[in-house]
Amino acid sequence: MIKIYHNPKCSKSRNALKYLTDKGIEPQIILYLNKEKYTAETLTSLAEKMGLKPSQMVRTQEDLYKNEYKEKNISENQWIKILIENPNLIIRPIIENGNKAIFGNPVENIDKIFD
Repeated sequence: MIKIYHNPKCSKSRNALKYLTDKGIEPQIILYLNKEKYTAETLTSLAEKMGLKPSQMVRTQEDLYKNEYKEKNISENQWIKILIENPNLIIRPIIENGNKAIFGNPVENIDKIFD
């Protein structure tokens, strides 16, 4: 089952969802900002599937990041906690397919999880 960690207010997330549905794929939509919040286990698993550290999943252009976290010495475990508390800091969308996950921007990246 393909999953999309989706923010309907985000154009990049909407474009990724449309890309999947245009390919005939009806993913499980996870509305992580309000209904199905991230857990430490989920974030850790997604980072591993992406081959990234949690700190590499952060939207560094966000004011919250710039004002609160930029240039601070933060452990990867601390990043997990920060991202759970502030899911808007996570790069979006994330597309998951079994043991693979990828950022869905640009949308062409999504094809890599089908290899």
